[in-house]
Amino acid sequence: MPNDLNSTRPQLRVAVAGLGAIGTKVVEALDRGIDGMVLVAVAVRNPAKHRTFIEGLTSKPALLPIEGLADVADMVIECAPSSLLRAIVAPFVRAGKTAMVLSAGALMENEDLIALAKAHGGQIVVPTGALIGLDAVTAAAEGQIHSVRMVTRKPVRGLAGAPYIVANNIDIESITEPLKIFDGTAREAAKGFPANLNVAVALSLAGIGADRTTLQIWADPALTRNVHRVEVAADSASFSMTIENIPSENPKTGRITALSAIAWLRKQRAALRVGT
Repeated sequence: MPNDLNSTRPQLRVAVAGLGAIGTKVVEALDRGIDGMVLVAVAVRNPAKHRTFIEGLTSKPALLPIEGLADVADMVIECAPSSLLRAIVAPFVRAGKTAMVLSAGALMENEDLIALAKAHGGQIVVPTGALIGLDAVTAAAEGQIHSVRMVTRKPVRGLAGAPYIVANNIDIESITEPLKIFDGTAREAAKGFPANLNVAVALSLAGIGADRTTLQIWADPALTRNVHRVEVAADSASFSMTIENIPSENPKTGRITALSAIAWLRKQRAALRVGT
């Protein structure tokens, strides 16, 4: 009888940084059980705020500062504000470990982390998140992609407080009909909307880069969901795709984002893996 590889391989020790709408769901899934994974630590800015939640878990992870996670875990899942990305990711990839990044937009300001991971045998993982079709884009990029265009439509409140909105004095609350508020590249969008457009950066990383991936952002007061449409022209295929994301407790984040991270974790030790 063949050996069960999962029974002989050590479990991957997982840490989660941040317990917002995404981090909470990921921690709950790990606590319920994912083959080959064990949750060992969580980092949050306000431990007292989350202590009741942690105490309610079946297997209680350690509550540690960010700088202590790499000492106890094999991989970290970054679910924190984008300003903390570097502090979370760098220690793991420098140690040859894995960091899953949900704040993909922040990679545009920290691209040297990719070189750091390569130099030390680490890995940065950007899950599909609130988008679809990244497998197709990744495959098309093995040939030649001519263009990638994305149009995002968001409820007004989901854009409130974005640096681009503030810098351009856009009165979000006064919008009464669909309004195009941005037209540019994925790199420019990552700077102007760091909490909103991680999907655009993930798309650019899968395809032709942040400077050639173009993006429009529309504020639509009639919407209750984030809507993303992507159009790709390549030498292997031309395709388009649309997704409407139901918001989580945080209106800037779709529910499917956390589920995407959980699905990636399940793939790591699965007997059958579907998708690129």
